[in-house]
Amino acid sequence: GYIQACRGLMISAVCLGFFGAVFGLVGMKCTKVGGSDQTKAKIACLAGLIFILSGLCSMTSCSLYANRITSEFFDPSFVAQKYELGAALFIGWAGASLCIIGGSIFCFSIAENSNSPRRGYAYNGATSVMSSRTKVHNSVPDKTPPKHFDKNAYV
Repeated sequence: GYIQACRGLMISAVCLGFFGAVFGLVGMKCTKVGGSDQTKAKIACLAGLIFILSGLCSMTSCSLYANRITSEFFDPSFVAQKYELGAALFIGWAGASLCIIGGSIFCFSIAENSNSPRRGYAYNGATSVMSSRTKVHNSVPDKTPPKHFDKNAYV
């Protein structure tokens, strides 16, 4: 029975992770799908919550299985084949932890960006500065006035 519960939790974790990824892609600011920035922030926060739920399902499944293995291993009256904790459980715990951490970062990053206004940076124009290499190779001083270039001169 506990193996069926672990399978069900893992399948639900994979399905939730898929839907979290889809909502995460829709909720990103760089995509055109999803509407305004406030709507995208809500969708991205939903994706973070789904990722957290997926990680919790996976963590619960791995922990339930590990508890059963540990209790059977240390039970002296258990005579069947005894198993030890393997690499798959540790990978499952690590993946679940990353999913929970990633979902919480997703939620907090969207909440932080929605409160602070976006500032635009003005272009101040290019400044004409001679490099040290140019100064070394040009030992003869140039008496012409400096040239002022506009922003398209360097493209």
